[in-house]
Amino acid sequence: MGFFGVLLEDVATILKKDPAAKSISEVVLCYPGLHAIWLHRIAHFFYRHRLFTLARLISHVNRFLTGIEIHPGAKIGRRVFIDHGMGVVIGETAEVGDDTLIYQGVVLGGTSLKKEKRHPTVGKNVVIGAGAILLGPLKVGDNARIGAGSVVLTDVPSGSTVVGVPGKIAVGMSVEEVNMLDHNKLPDPVADALKFVLKEFEELSSRVQKLEEELEKLKKEK
Repeated sequence: MGFFGVLLEDVATILKKDPAAKSISEVVLCYPGLHAIWLHRIAHFFYRHRLFTLARLISHVNRFLTGIEIHPGAKIGRRVFIDHGMGVVIGETAEVGDDTLIYQGVVLGGTSLKKEKRHPTVGKNVVIGAGAILLGPLKVGDNARIGAGSVVLTDVPSGSTVVGVPGKIAVGMSVEEVNMLDHNKLPDPVADALKFVLKEFEELSSRVQKLEEELEKLKKEK
């Protein structure tokens, strides 16, 4: 696919994934996430050709215009959609797979000062909720879901859903059950664990109460 084909594909992706998008002209003129991706493609081209200062200058202008900071060294796949996008930060060695959806405030950050792979690798068809932070050279598998506000520090298996601080894998919910936009419906493993503990506590309390009543009866019979 040629350069202009990729641009048209980016526009079609937004029309497909954002119910607020009304027309091609609106998407082309009014979507900072789209502008950020397009400018990054230019910056990344110069970065690959070792024109680092020019690449960083373009990414700096990109940040000023869109509020989205993508290091020119980051690898962004096809049909990636940054929705709204303000405050998104994507580091130098980060990799984002095809068809990934990223909401505002997401950080793909590094944890090392060494010149090595230090940012996340995100698989294909991943959804990263608003304000989520992924730190270090971790890997997020294909079709994974990262809940809004989560802090992810370890690898995320394919098809799993991660929520909380620090991020924990939520069990008992398939990918089909997690709508791409309904982050309020994501499970809370901490709350679920507390509910389980409380239920067990109530059952134990009930059993202890029955034992005490039986013991009291035995005392009276004696």
